[in-house]
Amino acid sequence: MLRDDDSLRRRDVLKVAGAGTVGIAGLAGCSGGSGDGGGESGSDDASTGSDTEEYPPLGNFPIDGDTATFGFNVPQSGPYASEGQDELRAYELAVKHLNNGGGWVDSQFDDLSGDGVLDFTIDYVDGDTATDADTARQSASRMIQRDGAMMVSGGSSSAAAIAVQGLCQNENVMFMACLAHSNDTTGKDCVRYGFKEQFNAYMTGQALAPVVRDEYGTDLDFYQLYADYSWGQTQQSSMERFMTDVAGWSQIDSVATPLGTTDFSNYLSGAASENPDVLILNHYGLDGANSIQQAVDAGLDEDMEIMIPLYNRPMAQAAGGAIEDVFGTVVWTAQIDNAPSNEFTRTFQNEYDRIPSGAAQLAYAQTLQYAAAVERAGTFYPVEVIKQLEGYEYNNIGMGKELMRACDHQAQRDVPVVRGLPESDQSEGTYYEVVTVTSRDDVGYACDAGPSAECDLGSYE
Repeated sequence: MLRDDDSLRRRDVLKVAGAGTVGIAGLAGCSGGSGDGGGESGSDDASTGSDTEEYPPLGNFPIDGDTATFGFNVPQSGPYASEGQDELRAYELAVKHLNNGGGWVDSQFDDLSGDGVLDFTIDYVDGDTATDADTARQSASRMIQRDGAMMVSGGSSSAAAIAVQGLCQNENVMFMACLAHSNDTTGKDCVRYGFKEQFNAYMTGQALAPVVRDEYGTDLDFYQLYADYSWGQTQQSSMERFMTDVAGWSQIDSVATPLGTTDFSNYLSGAASENPDVLILNHYGLDGANSIQQAVDAGLDEDMEIMIPLYNRPMAQAAGGAIEDVFGTVVWTAQIDNAPSNEFTRTFQNEYDRIPSGAAQLAYAQTLQYAAAVERAGTFYPVEVIKQLEGYEYNNIGMGKELMRACDHQAQRDVPVVRGLPESDQSEGTYYEVVTVTSRDDVGYACDAGPSAECDLGSYE
């Protein structure tokens, strides 16, 4: 839904009007409320009164009219386009369920009614990040300035997610990250207005290291290729740390590759010339499918083990039999057997005649998490919504008990470790087997350690 020039002028006036208002929120710590099912919030000071009477203008608050707009900013082109398409399907499904009921709105989120959010009908706009940080920022800016988006969600590229959450912090608009695996998203680039459900590269290293140590042994040499941007850089450093400290391996070298590389032959030849025991391919999306396929085509799998630290279903599907016996982690898979997972798989499949990916599960969950926080707050006023999410514990999206930490806005959650199946055993939606689901008690870090040690969330207003 596009807004006219009068709406743009109204937003500017509201921002000026609210500039001198004293903030109402204080800093939150690392712990918060607890709950089961839909969960309970660590904040209990939410107002249920009239938004315009109780709170000052901030960002795109208050809402003009009876429709609240969400902005879904995903890669519809570029190397992560397949992931973006599945995200957008799930976002559209979430909006449908928020307005009309269905799925988790009926079964897992007690705070949601299926009749809009706080009596507002939910609408959405979408944009193409093109898997590029500058393009993502420009697209999100249009959603905020032109469309009056109350919340922006998206990702796939951590660089895009980091750029957009920085913009949202400046604009006082909430950002619910979808795919954003870089340590920096909730580390040195964390913001008060951003929240992240997906585990990060640091946790991937923690989950993978003991599994591959037990599978392959210790005293091995490894070589890394990594995508040369925020995610790949933090993924590379995390793998180096945990493969060295936990698995007992030694790194020969690590080499950066540009995002969007289609021909990895020179990089793979360089790796082969070093004769490593293990080759780690820190690539994702189409890049990941291309690099693993080309490595297998070159026969590297006959001389060394290969790992892909972060998998997803579109990537595995594109790579086919090349992923056989290749270890990695996934954010979620339809193979996880519990009530929320099974219901999401069934609902998504009924809607789109396809099995959802982990990207879809993230997109759907983050949209409903935001909407439920608004309902608990009794207002779209972003400060109160943020406080409802900080320290929030939940167990309703198929990944067991989770905590959205207040200190860095990083979900503390389980991490599934998977291994690629032979092509003969693959089928739609099933391309790898779940080896183990590493408990959140065995991954993560304190608020003053790991990536969180560099996090300064900034102000509420």
